Amino acid sequence: MSTQIFVNLPVKNLNQSIEFFTQLGFEFNSQFTDETSTCMIVSENIFVMLLTHEKFKTFTPKEICDATKSTEVLVCLSSDSREQVDEIVRKAVAAGGTTYNEPQDHDFMYGHGFADLDDHIWEIIYMEPSAISQG
Repeated sequence: MSTQIFVNLPVKNLNQSIEFFTQLGFEFNSQFTDETSTCMIVSENIFVMLLTHEKFKTFTPKEICDATKSTEVLVCLSSDSREQVDEIVRKAVAAGGTTYNEPQDHDFMYGHGFADLDDHIWEIIYMEPSAISQG
């Protein structure tokens, strides 16, 4: 069995977050969705659990970070092309997200990103396949 990753993120409004990420093309596993949480499918082995603040608090004794003031995690996803990077960011902004910097072009790697409705930062990158194989 391959290792899977489940990123857990607190959200202020679950329905708005589902709509936001649906507009970016993500799908959700209804088996793990209720009024307090949903399981967003990123890939075969990567999932993001979007949890209401109340639900998130049941998993930790610590305060939830206010993502409008502090950054606790950067979620970075790879893409298949530079154009796909720009398209995902464009969709995120159209759905109500914001950008936090300009695109970064490092020849072999291109990236841009967005902040979602709760100000969690999502970086989207494309890396030239030849750069990956060279190490």
